[in-house]
Amino acid sequence: MGTIIKVSGPVVVANQMEDARMYDVCRVAEERLIGEIIQLSGDKATIQVYEETTGLGPGDPVESTGMPLSVELAPGMIESIYDGIQRPLDVIRDRIGPYITRGIEQPGIDRKKQWEFQPTTKKGQKVVTGDILGTVQEGPLIEHRVLVPQGIEGEIKEILKGTFTVEDTICTVDGTDITMLQKWPVRKGRPYKDKLPPTSPLVTGQRIIDTFFPMAKGGTACCPGPFGSGKTVTQHQLAKWAEADIIFFIGCGERGNEMAEVLMEFPELQDPKSGEPLMKRTVLVANTSDMPVAAREASIYTGITLAEYFRDMGYDVALMADSTSRWAEALREISGRLEEMPGEEGYPAYLASRLAEFYERSGKVITLGSEYREGSLSVIGAVSPPGGDFSEPVTQATLRITKVFWGLDARLAFARHFPAIDWLQSYSLYLDDVKDWWTEKVSEKWRAYRDEAMRILEEEAELEEIVRLVGVEALSTIDRLLLETAKSLREDFLHQNAYHEIDTYTSSTKQFEMLELILDMHHWAQDALERGAPFKDILELKERDDIARLKFVTEKEFPSTLKKLRNTLKTKMQNMGEGE
Repeated sequence: MGTIIKVSGPVVVANQMEDARMYDVCRVAEERLIGEIIQLSGDKATIQVYEETTGLGPGDPVESTGMPLSVELAPGMIESIYDGIQRPLDVIRDRIGPYITRGIEQPGIDRKKQWEFQPTTKKGQKVVTGDILGTVQEGPLIEHRVLVPQGIEGEIKEILKGTFTVEDTICTVDGTDITMLQKWPVRKGRPYKDKLPPTSPLVTGQRIIDTFFPMAKGGTACCPGPFGSGKTVTQHQLAKWAEADIIFFIGCGERGNEMAEVLMEFPELQDPKSGEPLMKRTVLVANTSDMPVAAREASIYTGITLAEYFRDMGYDVALMADSTSRWAEALREISGRLEEMPGEEGYPAYLASRLAEFYERSGKVITLGSEYREGSLSVIGAVSPPGGDFSEPVTQATLRITKVFWGLDARLAFARHFPAIDWLQSYSLYLDDVKDWWTEKVSEKWRAYRDEAMRILEEEAELEEIVRLVGVEALSTIDRLLLETAKSLREDFLHQNAYHEIDTYTSSTKQFEMLELILDMHHWAQDALERGAPFKDILELKERDDIARLKFVTEKEFPSTLKKLRNTLKTKMQNMGEGE
């Protein structure tokens, strides 16, 4: 039992802690506040407390539990809303009201609820770590696969079938009783057999992402942007539409009203695949900006550990962290309390390595177990650089690790162009990795058309300088056509309304065919101009408005609408300039 000798905000120093170890969880003061040891010096332990420390003082007791900060893994996680250290907020609200009181203890998993366990193994069978012992139907969408815990292998002596709580024994392997409840330390990545190269895209239904800057399943992406540029809406769109089995959304230091919007909106959203509420395959970790700062630092580790558990079952998991800047600010505050030597802009020198530790836990993997099973964990981190300055340390450290950069631009947001992803700044290093998927599933022309569209947009930026100086009339008709095509790409393809019933999501096939029509129109117009067609006639084609309206056509009606429009446009363009 130790004693507090110093309190500095969320950081507490206690002596007489000779038996303590790094990252052990402690109970602080009479209220038994939750804390974690982050520094040891002799018999002194420095503890970051995950709750409000007002009223603590020297002489208060500190007790080490001897265990690291861990999460509970068992049926009952889907649809949960946790705080940064896996306390279920909805359960706490029902117990004590809308505000969390200090020292409240509430396990992450309901101990009383019973689940129907269906074994998939039998008595006498040999099992190893990671094998699936049986399944539990966790809601209408997710089959929870109960895995053999870490370090256990041998012969099944007994396996039961029926209804059990998470603490009941369901199986015995060589004298070791196994329950549906497991624990795992949050700062330690869950093991796997092998990491696989990412080859298929994480389809999101967002045209600028899927077609221009795709992210692979098991990949990492960074989404930085200034205040008001649409980071949170972009994250919400990815959470709603990403082609993943399970969604984790970590609100890390977000404003309370934004987090409340997520909590109110998600239960009402319909999952496009099943028709069920989206919440039936979602887990939320909410740590708002008014919650204790130390719990914010832990929240992303809590979220990613829960996500790894579902990855190990063989699911494709997508995790959104909004925003890692607030997490880095928590890291900076705690580092300052520890009186560590500050790095750039006051952030600790280990900022980049901590970010790398987090993002490196993503990936497409072969899971543990005797049967071949693949799972993936894709991580998308929003960054909130002060003043939209992408050269600040958190953004730069994140860009060195992640392979996709969706740079949000305040100018585009103010012009009401959403998603406000700047196509001239952004990039994806997964283009070559996902090319075969697009070739096989959609069209072998995808990469060529995507690259041509990017070239047109880049040339538009160069021509705009000339237009500002001497006016559009000074350009050749070919250059003026290029500006019109670039405008069509921007307004008819890249602009997407997240709140429109149809435009909010576009399938990969529809995305390509929309892009193909815009570029084919560009090619037909070039040919017509070479035949002597007046540029004015091309501009006045009413079918150009029909191209703009394609994004509001339903997926069912799109093929016939596109075919009709395409044939009309091609005929008109081929007849232009003839005989003149």
